[in-house]
Amino acid sequence: MAAERGARRLRGTSSFWLCCLLLLGRRAPGAVAAKSGSPPQSPGSSVRTFTPFYFLVEPEDTLSVRGSSVMLNCSAYSEPSPKIEWKKDGAFLNLVSDDRRQLLSDGSLFISNVVHSKHNKPDEGYYQCVATVESLGTIVSRTAKLTVAGLPRFSSQPEPSSVYAGNSAILNCEVNVDLVPFVRWEQNRQPLLLDDRVITLPSGTLVISNATEGDGGLYRCIVESGGPPKYSDEAELKVLPDPEVTSNLVFLKQPSSLIRVTGQNAVLPCVAAGLPAPAVRWVRNEQALDTGSSEKLVLLAGGSLEISDVTEDDAGTYLCIADNGNETIEAPAELSVQAQPEFLKQPTNIYAHESMDIVFECEVTGKPTPTVKWVKNGDMVIPSDYFKIVKEHNLQVLGLVKSDEGFYQCIAENDVGNVQAGAQLIILEHDVAIPTLPPTSLTSATTDHLAPATTGPLPSAPRDVVASLVSTRFIKLTWRTPASDPHGDNLTYSVFYTKEGIARERVENTSHPGEMQVTIQNLMPATVYIFRVMAQNKHGSGDSSAPLRVETQPEVQLPGPAPNIRAYATSPTSITITWETPLSGNGEIQNYKLYYMEKGADKEQDVDVSSHSHTINGLKKYTEYSFRVVAYNKHGPGVSTQDVAVQTLSDVPSAAPQNLSLEVRNSKNIMIHWQPPAPATQNGQITGYKIRYRKASRKSDVTETLVAGTQLSQLIEGLDRGTEYNFRVAALTVNGTGPATDWLSAETFESDLDETRVPEVPSSLHVRPLVTSIVVSWTPPENQNIVVRGYAIGYGIGSPHAQTIKVDYKQRYYTIENLDPSSHYVITLKAFNNVGEGIPLYESAVTRPHAVPDPTPMMPPVGVQASILSHDTVRITWADNSLPKHQKITDSRYYTVRWKTNIPANTKYKNANATTLSYLVTGLKPNTLYEFSVMVTKGRRSSTWSMTAHGTTFELVPTSPPKDVTVVSKEGKPRTIIVNWQPPSEANGKITGYIIYYSTDVNAEIHDWVIEPVVGNRLTHQIQELTLDTPYYFKIQARNSKGMGPMSEAVQFRTPKASGSAGKGSRLPDIGSDYRPPMSGSNSPHGSPTSPLDGNVLLAIIVSVGVITIVVVVIIAVFCTKRTSSHQKKKRAACKSVNGSHKYKGNSKDVKPPDLWIHHERLELKPIDKSPDPNPIMTDTPIPRNSQDITPVDNSMDSNIHQRRNSYRGHESEDSMSTLAGRRGMRPKMMMPFDSQPPQQSVRNTPSTDTMPASSSQTCCTDHQDPEGATSSSYLASSQEEDSGQSLPTAHVRPSHPLKSFAVPAVPPPGPPSYDPALPSTPLLSQQALNHHIHSVKTASIGTLGRSRPPMPVVVPSAPEMQETTRMLEDSESSCEPDELTKEMAHLEGLMKDLNAITTA
Repeated sequence: MAAERGARRLRGTSSFWLCCLLLLGRRAPGAVAAKSGSPPQSPGSSVRTFTPFYFLVEPEDTLSVRGSSVMLNCSAYSEPSPKIEWKKDGAFLNLVSDDRRQLLSDGSLFISNVVHSKHNKPDEGYYQCVATVESLGTIVSRTAKLTVAGLPRFSSQPEPSSVYAGNSAILNCEVNVDLVPFVRWEQNRQPLLLDDRVITLPSGTLVISNATEGDGGLYRCIVESGGPPKYSDEAELKVLPDPEVTSNLVFLKQPSSLIRVTGQNAVLPCVAAGLPAPAVRWVRNEQALDTGSSEKLVLLAGGSLEISDVTEDDAGTYLCIADNGNETIEAPAELSVQAQPEFLKQPTNIYAHESMDIVFECEVTGKPTPTVKWVKNGDMVIPSDYFKIVKEHNLQVLGLVKSDEGFYQCIAENDVGNVQAGAQLIILEHDVAIPTLPPTSLTSATTDHLAPATTGPLPSAPRDVVASLVSTRFIKLTWRTPASDPHGDNLTYSVFYTKEGIARERVENTSHPGEMQVTIQNLMPATVYIFRVMAQNKHGSGDSSAPLRVETQPEVQLPGPAPNIRAYATSPTSITITWETPLSGNGEIQNYKLYYMEKGADKEQDVDVSSHSHTINGLKKYTEYSFRVVAYNKHGPGVSTQDVAVQTLSDVPSAAPQNLSLEVRNSKNIMIHWQPPAPATQNGQITGYKIRYRKASRKSDVTETLVAGTQLSQLIEGLDRGTEYNFRVAALTVNGTGPATDWLSAETFESDLDETRVPEVPSSLHVRPLVTSIVVSWTPPENQNIVVRGYAIGYGIGSPHAQTIKVDYKQRYYTIENLDPSSHYVITLKAFNNVGEGIPLYESAVTRPHAVPDPTPMMPPVGVQASILSHDTVRITWADNSLPKHQKITDSRYYTVRWKTNIPANTKYKNANATTLSYLVTGLKPNTLYEFSVMVTKGRRSSTWSMTAHGTTFELVPTSPPKDVTVVSKEGKPRTIIVNWQPPSEANGKITGYIIYYSTDVNAEIHDWVIEPVVGNRLTHQIQELTLDTPYYFKIQARNSKGMGPMSEAVQFRTPKASGSAGKGSRLPDIGSDYRPPMSGSNSPHGSPTSPLDGNVLLAIIVSVGVITIVVVVIIAVFCTKRTSSHQKKKRAACKSVNGSHKYKGNSKDVKPPDLWIHHERLELKPIDKSPDPNPIMTDTPIPRNSQDITPVDNSMDSNIHQRRNSYRGHESEDSMSTLAGRRGMRPKMMMPFDSQPPQQSVRNTPSTDTMPASSSQTCCTDHQDPEGATSSSYLASSQEEDSGQSLPTAHVRPSHPLKSFAVPAVPPPGPPSYDPALPSTPLLSQQALNHHIHSVKTASIGTLGRSRPPMPVVVPSAPEMQETTRMLEDSESSCEPDELTKEMAHLEGLMKDLNAITTA
């Protein structure tokens, strides 16, 4: 997080410096820049100004012929005058010894007697003017293409032809494209004069329109390109008289697709012939072009279209339509318009200091999209680690050095042309401030003099520069203030860094004064960098720190993102994507994977590509897609590129408009309505609709009407009365016309009827009832002068308003279906028009009954059974006594199954039909009792419901978290909180327990949270020993027999602040585990003197009582085993039943007698080896005891989660940490260290709240409420927490009696023990571990923290083996009367009280 914040501050700092650096300067068009000024003066007193250096004239593309002369103009401005040189095809020309090419005084290049042959073309190529000023820099002009026309060659020549008078004729003469301007025609060996009737097309073809007799003769074309003229073959054109008969229309010359540059003229040829002579008109994007009154659009002879000064708006599809009244023919052509590159934003002059990063901005537009390259002082800039192309066009220079000064030019180029613009970079001395005024305000007379910095002491070098965080691609540096300024509140710092062995240094600045850390981003992995830090105060920069050498971490050498990814649509269903090789390929690129996805989709598709481009076909038309590319090398996939979005081209609609309807208005007009095609079939923006209609009797006479794309209706006027018409509609896009609807017919009225009032009542209504239908027939109203647009039929049982059907005005009968037999229906009929409905006519009818009614009911199914399959599925089976013995269904009977929950308030059934003798009921609620019943239906006969069957679905894991989670502090105990909650609303079974998770970091991984298990269905729990004044976050998870449910939302609770003293309910200060008490009877840590003799006496008393207790227990055990065996079986059975009532989900072999440990000061119990017992005595409980046993709901934990250690929470004491005790019932071998302790410390005891007899069988199997003193001990049952490196002598202790043995305690404290209330609680016990630093904040981090010292060994008599002890315990329990055992336990309680009294004395 700190690294991210540092990176954001650095980015903000970089943006601030860039804003200061980018100073705008205006220049002449195409200029590189800047204003000149006085020479540099003393450092800190003046700023060098930008020098004006730009081209006045640049060379243009030129077409020449062999043997002619060519002038390529070039002129540049600068002070002093620049030196002009020329490049041809990228190489400098040596003009000193060239007798044909000459450099003129203004810089232009003159080429005399152009040489051009098939194998020698020394003059044709690309020329570039280069201007240089010594000690200033170099600029280059745009590139000009010199094309030399080749020798004339005819690809087609005129052919003999004939033409009818008044028609058009063409004569072909196609030559090299370069020679078209040099073509002319002759008729009968005389030059042919061109006019509005006779023209030549751009291809050289001759067009003669409205031919007359004078147009006949011999024609040939001549090419005159500087050399001797070249003549084509002669062809005779005959003009024939008009035969006065018709002939089919044909195109003599069809338009072809054309590409033109903005500003040029475009000619779309179109010549048609036929009898009668056709007229030609043009349509663009479905809109007719007005060539009569437009200056831009001119109709040439024969029908060709000329477009002057084309723009991008002129692009589109043009349609040439020839029509002679009898026939119409069409020919389309596509006009594409390209545009030369233009600058939207030109580079600007920049002041900078060494080691800074700068960006030259350059935005261009053009069609096709221009490519951009950068030139510095006339040389191409090659991208590298320090020169980068960013945002496709901008040039970024990192870590400036003095040699980076000069002129930078942005050159944009596409298929049409190229342009250039540049700017100057001046690198100032470090003691010269960067000007804040635009450089255009600076002249040689008004140089901007800067105020010198105030004099004073400069800071010394920053101290202790270290790399506090080293990653693969970033390094975080920290340092201390200079010795000259220990506070350093007003100091800013600059971090200079470079790759080892590279002289180019970069700089990062701190974001605000006093900050002493910086994160350096965008480094290369496994690379050595050299860092140094300088401090600045108001007087300037101080000394630099010593160089710090740091190597970044290595990473898998994966490719970086592929640069310059571009996507463009090539057709309505295909898109081409191109990219370049990644700059950091980290080895050979094996292949690329191209990912693409339709906009709005949620699934990405991919394709493997081995090259740097790919075309995706089969895409949806006029649909936006996003693309990205990932490079692969031998290590795997690299970094993905950013997504690029592009839309496929539009196309004609692929479907017809929808819902076409016709409405006859009167005898002359019909209104037509429609809806657009489905969105997926529009394939573009709907620009209009084409309506075609014709009379039904004459299919060839079709009329067309065009309407706008937003219009969805059209009134067709001027129709014949009493005539039937057919209509169809098609949708248009810019690409053309889509499919049309089917023909739809409507007939105009014979006369203009009245529609100012509703129709009159129909003249008659007749009904004919059937069993399940009624046939209705009628006659129209008697008054035929009122418009009737249809009839409305209403019907229903007893009322005609139940359902209504509308039919056409031509219809005279209708059949009402799906009626009930033997039912009385009322029927009404009304005529209607646009004004409304007329007067209704009523009729009634009774449907006929079924022919053979069968009143006998069927027998209900029997033997209904419910088989539970899962938590939501039950299979219902039954038998049908009305079937044969083999229970095979051969008729059309079916069964209805109904079910509901067995809740008295629930009377709502659900039903389902089945055709077999079983049915699978799904979608039930878990752990719910349902009742089921079945009935059978055959035809119109049904049975009654069967006997009910019951079944309870299986349980399911809870599907909702516990509700209403609240956390409150316990009164009087600020370190103890109480968590309350309500069961989940969707428990899906009996809740067997809860898990409470808590942590101080709400964003921590779930396995890093501390867990608290809660057994049973309790709704409250107490957690102790939390850190004061600390925010905690709590989550709760419910569990039933099927598993864990989801977690609740995190609830925050801040513990109270510390109380003033360590009285009741508060905790005394901890004494760290490293504390060594005085070996002699010195004062306690609290200053109270203590006699060593008193401690020895107390120790003797306690040891004596412990020995006496052990002897008494052994005598009792021996006495019990000597009992007669006459009642042994009965007593054993009784004792087993008593013990069994206290078991906690474990078999009898796992149950151990009560564990009566007496907790005293510094008693530490640790397992020293892993128990070899394959069946350890553990709690068989559904609630896990630590984080290893928890399976979170999201199942996202790695498989190695069991390798993690318990989560621990920090103690507020500086020398110890508090952790959740691992409270397992397992008791392996253990060591018991005894340390003498200061006596002035209280011991906290947490005994079980249950009575001793009630817990006698489960004490050793359930979690022990371990006590905690000022320095708590924790008994960890899991061998994962033990220190394997410990090898001190220990005493091996095994359980040797049902009551176990009493440990010899240390000197007890004088204070009475404190008891926790009856709420279930879990104290956090301190965890002692080796070789770890101490933290004083409670956390939920993984690992054992705190210090510990080796325990002092104690000698304890050995005990019998575990297996023998287990058998002894079982025999002892089996032979004891419950009453006797109760008495013995009561006696032991008395001993315990006596012992407590001794210790408190």
